[in-house]
Amino acid sequence: MLKRNHVLVGVPVLLLTLAAAWWLAGPGTAPSPDPETSDAQPAAEQGILPVDSKQAEQLGIRLAPAEAANETLLATIPALIQPPANARVAVAATFPGVVVRTLVVEGDSVRKGQPLAVISSRDVLTIGADLARASARRDVAEANAARMMQLSREGIIAAARADEAEALAAEARADVAEKARILRMANADGANGTYTLTAPIAGRVTTAALQAGDPVDGTTAPYVIDAVDRYEVEGQLPERLVGMVRPGMAVRMGPDIAGRVTAVGAAIDPMTRSATLKAEIPAAPGIIAGKATSLSVFGPAPEGAVSVPTAAVTMIDGKAVVFVAVRSGFAMREVTGANGSGDRTVLLAGVTPGEQVVIAGTSALKALALSQ
Repeated sequence: MLKRNHVLVGVPVLLLTLAAAWWLAGPGTAPSPDPETSDAQPAAEQGILPVDSKQAEQLGIRLAPAEAANETLLATIPALIQPPANARVAVAATFPGVVVRTLVVEGDSVRKGQPLAVISSRDVLTIGADLARASARRDVAEANAARMMQLSREGIIAAARADEAEALAAEARADVAEKARILRMANADGANGTYTLTAPIAGRVTTAALQAGDPVDGTTAPYVIDAVDRYEVEGQLPERLVGMVRPGMAVRMGPDIAGRVTAVGAAIDPMTRSATLKAEIPAAPGIIAGKATSLSVFGPAPEGAVSVPTAAVTMIDGKAVVFVAVRSGFAMREVTGANGSGDRTVLLAGVTPGEQVVIAGTSALKALALSQ
């Protein structure tokens, strides 16, 4: 009898339990899965490393945003720095003589008009003496012309004689002016027979071939000065890029020196299979004419490309990866098109603009990823 009562009580309980289960399983009532743990999570987010904020601080993790890329590196080519054709000036000796004193050395920066060297010259001494004699003749001629003019006004002599005396005075003045102009143009001192070579432009002395005691003549150019505001870089552009690179595109030398392509040759050198590229760059420390360097050439970035700090990209199992901050830690993303120059790298896939990427502490995350 007792057993029969238990069965009668259990049947209603079972029916109530099944009804409740049917009601809870009805449409729109089950809780949706956590997107961080769902099996339907995108494949790129499967490799999440669970790291909280405190652990991230202990690991020294720092973040930086990924930015939309406007340009991408096309090639890095060998190049030679040289001044533009109109930015190099040779300073020639004006008169033959002997160097008394040098005032600059190769590599010095100079301003326009700055003295470069002092030269003693017999020709300057001769012109100085001629100037002194011409000045004396001018004084006599002007005094005579004044006297003749006075006599002409008094009617004592004919006006033609006064005009003739004035003409002689004007000729004497012209002779003085010409000799003084020659000395002035040469920055010369006729009294002691020396003249000073000066810088015709502001720039950097790239050639200084004078020492005290050296002879000079009017056919030598002992100083060469390059303008300091800009330089030209000439490089060899690979044949495959000849149609892609155009004037106006960006170039870069190192992380800080940026310039623009000014010309791309159309002829291909049969030996090197390359064309000549010319670019203009500003002056900067270490930029010296004649120095060999490498030049990075940039073109428009593909749509969707992003730029990240180079420190964000690391290698795991031979693949380039980036760690991206997510809500539950850091996602390890495989990236493509890791094309970089200096402190920035352009990625074609794997990261979207605005995402925070790890730029410090990547080695710790890499070790954690390899341990899983």
